[in-house]
Amino acid sequence: MRRVVVTGLGMINSVGHNKEEAFDAIVKGECGVDMISLFDTDKFSVKIAAEVKDFDPTTVMDAKEVKKADRFIQLGLKAAAEAMEDAGVDRDKINMDRFGVSCASGIGGLIAIEKNSIILENRGPRRISPFFIPSALANMLGGFVSIAHGLKGPNLGSVTACAAGTHAINEAAKTIMTGGADGMMVVGAEAAICGVGVGGFAAMKALSTRNDDPKTASRPFDKDRDGFVMGEGSGALILEEYESAKARGAKIYAELIGFGESGDANHITTPTMDGPLRAMRAAYEMAGKPKVDYVNAHGTSTAINDKNETAALKELFGGKENCPTVSSTKGQIGHCLGAAGSIEAVISIMAMQKGIIPPTINYTTPDENCDLDYTPNEAREAELNIVMSNSFGFGGTNGVVIFKKI
Repeated sequence: MRRVVVTGLGMINSVGHNKEEAFDAIVKGECGVDMISLFDTDKFSVKIAAEVKDFDPTTVMDAKEVKKADRFIQLGLKAAAEAMEDAGVDRDKINMDRFGVSCASGIGGLIAIEKNSIILENRGPRRISPFFIPSALANMLGGFVSIAHGLKGPNLGSVTACAAGTHAINEAAKTIMTGGADGMMVVGAEAAICGVGVGGFAAMKALSTRNDDPKTASRPFDKDRDGFVMGEGSGALILEEYESAKARGAKIYAELIGFGESGDANHITTPTMDGPLRAMRAAYEMAGKPKVDYVNAHGTSTAINDKNETAALKELFGGKENCPTVSSTKGQIGHCLGAAGSIEAVISIMAMQKGIIPPTINYTTPDENCDLDYTPNEAREAELNIVMSNSFGFGGTNGVVIFKKI
């Protein structure tokens, strides 16, 4: 099986418009959660989210094209452009027929869906935008990115809720390992901070209602957690076959040495411990059961996920005393849904490269069901050679990736 390495990274989220800015802010414990500005929350029970502020889509696409792309596509184009530049991909020297894209979004163009539904109701079907469907399709992220960068290889899409970003990495890796491509752009993006998005998750009682103190609302593994905070953004990774990457002199961040997937087969929204455990175990065994130095947890700040994920980690590694250091970065950037896995993979790789574990902020009250080392409140320097990133989604869909420094 061919080896797969990471040669480029890109990221945009509520604390930074590029990977270095965002990672530095995350390490410092800065929080992007604030009062929602993207729509009027007057009648909403939840008024907070982790928005990407001051984003100008014309930095990555022509102004006349902006109206053709939902916000999640615009954010994805930003991260993808950074990753391509970071990888130093020269389209004149690489066979772009062998370079594809694997995109991810949990929901796709929810803002466009909401907007055009209102237009239909108030103004009739003839006023619906001709760009509505192309801007709303989840896989159109891959379409826009492939066009922007001339990626003519496999064009794939994962729409698996909050595991989508990780599944997109797995799908890209499988494609390269089996000879379907020599390189793959992985890009996950989400922008669902709109009335129907926030209102829908709030109706499920899934979101934190700590409106009076947004910065402390997302508190993974803390006893007083009361739900997740919605985030938005994008993460992008360039994956390449090892020998071809080495031949072109590419900078190599890490090797993907393990991935795992599973289904809970239990409940549409309530996770189990068993499903995540089986995905982690599959990735761990594929990687050869190595010493894992850090786990970027799914860590949503919800009562059930954080307890189950903790239990699964202890089961996988043979007890609390054998578990790696863990942290969840959702306290800083919120839960970016289908983009979470790709963003958190970027964070995990950067943590490994820089030798620093990001903190789990807002951790103040220990929970007897969450008793691991979560790197509370302050980052920690450490030598990291192997890192794991977890993602679990509604519908009982789970994905895990393991990277090794190379």
